[in-house]
Amino acid sequence: MTVKRPTFAQMSDIVEGLGMSLSEERIREFMVEMEGSMGAYDLVDSLPDYIPVVKYPRTPGYRPTGEENKYNAWHVKSEIKGAGKGKLKGKTIVVKDNICVAGVAMMNGSSTLEGYVPNIDATIVTRMLDAGATIAGKSHCELFCLSGGSHTGSQGPVHNPWRHGHTTGGSSSGSAALVAAGEVDMAIGGDQGGSIRMPSALCGLYGMKATHGLVPYTGVMPIESTIDHVGPMTSSVADNALLLEVIAGADGLDPRQYAPVTANYTDALKRGVKGMKIAVIKEGFTLPNMEADVAAKVKAAAKALKKLGAEVTEISLPEHAWGAAIWSPVALEGLQAQMMHGNGMGFNWKGLYTTSLLDAHAAWRERANELSDSLKLSMFIGQYFLTHYRGHYYAKAQNLARMLKVKYDEALAKYDLLLMPTVPIKAAPIPPADAPLALYLQRAFELIGNTAPFDVTGHPAMSVPCGLGDGLPIGMMLVGKFYDESTIYAAAAAFEASGDWKKR
Repeated sequence: MTVKRPTFAQMSDIVEGLGMSLSEERIREFMVEMEGSMGAYDLVDSLPDYIPVVKYPRTPGYRPTGEENKYNAWHVKSEIKGAGKGKLKGKTIVVKDNICVAGVAMMNGSSTLEGYVPNIDATIVTRMLDAGATIAGKSHCELFCLSGGSHTGSQGPVHNPWRHGHTTGGSSSGSAALVAAGEVDMAIGGDQGGSIRMPSALCGLYGMKATHGLVPYTGVMPIESTIDHVGPMTSSVADNALLLEVIAGADGLDPRQYAPVTANYTDALKRGVKGMKIAVIKEGFTLPNMEADVAAKVKAAAKALKKLGAEVTEISLPEHAWGAAIWSPVALEGLQAQMMHGNGMGFNWKGLYTTSLLDAHAAWRERANELSDSLKLSMFIGQYFLTHYRGHYYAKAQNLARMLKVKYDEALAKYDLLLMPTVPIKAAPIPPADAPLALYLQRAFELIGNTAPFDVTGHPAMSVPCGLGDGLPIGMMLVGKFYDESTIYAAAAAFEASGDWKKR
C-alpha cells in the first residue's frame, strides 16, 4: 500500500504555515526529494499494528434506557466474563467510558467520538478479567472528562442516587452513581483534577487516586500525561484495596510509570492507626466555598481517628493554597497540546499508542461546536497561553509543581498522612439545560480546590466518606507518601470499622 502524497496546494499551505517563503519551483523540488521518506511511510502503512491480543470473548452490548438507566449512569451494558478464578472472582465492575474495551462502543462523553469502537483492551481491563472479574459495561462520563460536575456529557446529566436532580460530581460521574446505587460492586474512574475523588465524596464512596504511575494508564484516553491517573471507586475500603492490588504495577507500555512500587494493600486493612501521625492541613478548610457542615464533619472524623490511637495535629501548609493555581497551566495548556492538538496521544514518549482512538478523536475538528462549554473554556485559555506565551506558564507551573511536591514531602517526613475535606461542598443541584454560562461553568469547576494539587504533584490521595450533611455525603481526603497507599488504607479501614459513616 502507498500513503497519499501531498498536493502542491497542501505543500504550499504547510510552507506558509511554518513561516517560510519559497518559490513554486523550490517547493516542487522539495516534493521530489520527499519521495524517499514517503517510501518509509509506505512500508509502515503496510505492516500490521503491534497491539495486545484481546483475550476474552464479548458482545457489543447496548445502551439501556428508562428504569434500567434511571440515573443516566450507563453508557453501555455488556457482560465480559473473566477467568474462572482469581481475586476478583464474583465481582462486577463498570469502567469509565474513557477506557478502551475492545468491541464495546466508547465515546468518552462526547458526541464527536460517537461510533468509535476500540480494538484493544486497556491494561487494567485485561488485569481485572485475568483476576476473574466480570466487566458489566461502560459508565457515562463527562465530555472528555473536563468537568467536576455531572452535567456536561453528550448523553445528558448523571443524577446522584442520594438525591435525584443533584450532581454526582465528575468526571467519573457514571462510575460513582452505579456503585452508590448498588448496581455494580466496583468501578474504575479517572482522575486529572479530582475526577475519582470528587464523585466519590459526593456519592459516599471510597475513591483512590494512587501515586502517579502506580496504575498503568495504557489504553485509557489521555488528557495530559503528567496528571493522568486511573483507579478504583468502591463502597468499602476492602474492595478498594483489593481492586488496586489487581490493577497496580508496571506494564512496560506507559511512560507515566517510573519503577512503581506495589504492595499487598489488603494486608493493611487491620493494621489500625495507633501511633500513626496525621496532619490536619489548615488551608484545606479555608477554601472560599467551604460549607460549614463539610468542615465540621471532616474535623469530627479527624477526632475519631485520634480516639482510635492516632496522633492528630493541625498544621499550616501555606503552599497548599497555591496548588490549584499551579495545576491550571499544566492542565489547560497540557490538554490543548496533548488531547486536542495531539489527538489524545501526543508525541515524544515510548509505549502503546492507541492509533484507532487517535484517528477517531481527530474528528473533533469538524464538530468542535458540539464540545462542552467546560472543555471550550479550557481550550480557549490553553490556546491563548500557548499562542501568546509560547508555553512559558506551562513550563513554569511544572517547575512550581516540583516545589509543591517538596513542601508536601517535607510535611510527610514528619507525618504519615495529611487530612482535609475532599471537596468543599455537598452535592449541588444539576444546572438546568438553559442555565447561564456562569452557572454551568461554576458547577464544572467548583470542587477542585483540594483535589487538583495532588494530581500535579502525584501523591496518593483517597476520599473516605465521613458523614452526612442535609442527607448528602461528605468526604474526608487522606494523602500519603509516594507508593504508600497501604498507610492510607490502614487509616481508612480503621475509620470505616469504628462506626457507620452515615450515622456520624
